[in-house]
Formats: sequence, structure tokens, C-alpha cells
Amino acid sequence: MNGTGSKNVLSSDVEINGTLKFAGELTFEGKLEGDIVSDGTLQLGDSTVINGNVNVTSVVVRGKVNGNITAKDKIEIKSKAELFGDIKAAKLVIEEGVTFVGKTEVNPNKATPSPAPAPRLGGERAPEASRPPDLAKAGGR
Repeated sequence: MNGTGSKNVLSSDVEINGTLKFAGELTFEGKLEGDIVSDGTLQLGDSTVINGNVNVTSVVVRGKVNGNITAKDKIEIKSKAELFGDIKAAKLVIEEGVTFVGKTEVNPNKATPSPAPAPRLGGERAPEASRPPDLAKAGGR
């Protein structure tokens, strides 16, 4: 088996200051002051505390993250997780009971925004402006 298929575990007694890089799959349950960068899959455990950004292919979030998360494929935020930061991914799953404060960008088809429709002149609504007057209400008895 090559290195890209490896599964790594860093348990809750691990504390890291700096950038964490890995290949394959990583389950991280410790504390990190810094960023996580990988083309692999990241599993964050219930005891995880991260103060930094995460940039991976896919991630399952438990624990606490104070930073932005970007995933090429999928972000899955599990119940009781706390996330303070923006997230960007092709797919997003958020369970009930999550604390999430930030912005999301979910774009599975890599769509680009279409231009907004042109505003109408004068702010008037054309259908009402071209309607003939109602003669029954014009004072005729």
C-alpha cells in the first residue's frame, strides 16, 4: 500500500503549534494552534480544538474550530461541533445541534453567478402603468 492510502491518528493528548500537513487520512483529536493542509481526508474528534484554517479534500468536523475551512469535496459538521469561521466546499452537511457562526459558499457544479436583471426605468411597474382606468370607480352612479 502506498503512502496516500495511510490512516493516521493523533489522539487528544497531542498539542501542535504550527502547520500540520498529511497524506491519506488523518483522525485528529488534539489541540492545534496553526493550519491544517492536505489533499486527504480529515476527521476531527470531539475533543479537538483548532485555532487556525483547514484546507483539505474533505473533512468531518467535531469539536471546536476557530478558523476558516475549505474543502475541495465535502464538509460534514456533526452535532455539538462549534465552528467560528467561513466554510467553502462543493458539498455541505450540517447536523442539528451545531454551533456555526460564519459564511458559507457551497457550489457543487462550480457555477458562476449570472448577471442581475436590468432595473426598470423610473422604478415603475409597467403592467399597472398601462392598465386602463376602472370606470366603475371613477365616480359614475
